[in-house]
Amino acid sequence: MLVIAVSSPLIVLVNIGQIGVLPALFGNVTNPPQVAEELARPNRPQVVRDFIANKPSWLKVEAPAVIEPIPLLQSGEAAAISLAIQLKADLLLIDDLQGRKAATQRHIRLTGTIGVLELAADRKFLDLKDAFDRVKVTDFWISHKLLDERLKLHQRQK
Repeated sequence: MLVIAVSSPLIVLVNIGQIGVLPALFGNVTNPPQVAEELARPNRPQVVRDFIANKPSWLKVEAPAVIEPIPLLQSGEAAAISLAIQLKADLLLIDDLQGRKAATQRHIRLTGTIGVLELAADRKFLDLKDAFDRVKVTDFWISHKLLDERLKLHQRQK
């Protein structure tokens, strides 16, 4: 499975100690150099900068041949969408609403950080309540009420 990621899912998963679910779920994950640069920025948590400085073997960096200029998107998101199209990726990991809209318009299958955590919980790789509780104390912008609702839904489906 060919999976492309933007920075936000990587940042959140590193911050909550669950980055290992990505190779467990997908094998390799690819991102464009712009995303790697975003992860290395001085304003990122040290744990995130350490992660990208010592990039694991399952995280590949590949530049798209051409980057489509997509209004309202940061360079990493536009590059990731362009790379997903170029490589015919199976899945794009992206959280930003404008990025999700742009990917959907281009018929790219996607999920976000919460979808990754739910899939990992389905496969018994993590406890979803614990993961969501950890997300709540990060700077990832998501409604705590939404996380609580997703957890209840997940528990009912078991």
